[in-house]
Amino acid sequence: MNLGKSIRIYLKEGTVTGIKLAEVVNLTIQAFSCPRNKLIDLNKYFSNESNRPGIYFLIGIDEKTNNDKVYIGEAENVWDRLKTHDIKKDFWNEVILFTSKDNNLTKSHVKYLESRLIDISYNSKRYELENSNSPSLTSLPLPDRDAMEDFIINIKLLTGTLGHKFLETPLVLIALEFDKTLIKDQADKIAILETKGEMYFELNVKGIKARAIQTDEGIVVLENSEISKTVSENYGYKSLRDKLTNENIIANNKFTKNYLFKSSSAAAAVIVGYSINGRNIWKSENGKSIKEIEESDIKNQ
Repeated sequence: MNLGKSIRIYLKEGTVTGIKLAEVVNLTIQAFSCPRNKLIDLNKYFSNESNRPGIYFLIGIDEKTNNDKVYIGEAENVWDRLKTHDIKKDFWNEVILFTSKDNNLTKSHVKYLESRLIDISYNSKRYELENSNSPSLTSLPLPDRDAMEDFIINIKLLTGTLGHKFLETPLVLIALEFDKTLIKDQADKIAILETKGEMYFELNVKGIKARAIQTDEGIVVLENSEISKTVSENYGYKSLRDKLTNENIIANNKFTKNYLFKSSSAAAAVIVGYSINGRNIWKSENGKSIKEIEESDIKNQ
């Protein structure tokens, strides 16, 4: 059972777009989120914290692919390192840095964190990674290593709370867990999903067949799901479908990898080639639509 967490966020300028301080209540970890154009203000307001050892993420958009991108780094003095990045790195528009309130993070600690977080982000494959290589993992005593692994859990929590999911579980694991060869029975697979609050759905329209798993983030269309060969005129999702084709996520009228859609209707429309209500068309194993399941759940409360 996962225990609940309390997050406290302080908006320094009273706006959601400005400098933010995020903390897990009763823990020493602290995160600072700052737009690039407010970097001087970050050091002005929080100089004690920003001039400590820490880990940081530079977040922006890749100008060639237009995809989210992140650079992960560490420093004994984060502020000094950020000044260098402000001059030498162009892609980023936001920084999130992590330090400890008790000032107990050392160079060895933050190097360990950097290596582990680069590896986690690379395997997550949610954002493009600006780092050209992964540093070797620093050797730490067992108590320190466990403490840093716990620190990573809370880095993930705070980074996600601040709007970025490049450290979250890879979408591919959803399919791997569902398609485990060790579990032959479809009902058993679906039962595993349900324990995680996820649901399995299928789409079957005019011979087009697709599979998906509904998660807290949206609906993940699974690899090898089929799509229509044609699209209708005045098709609202053509640009998204073209984008997925250009990125080779769709090829030969199939999904080449798992892809997360924010809504079931967007997923269904890309698949069938015309606008359609996904809440009606995605069906569970027992033939119930997303809409029917949601309405039944509400009625039973």
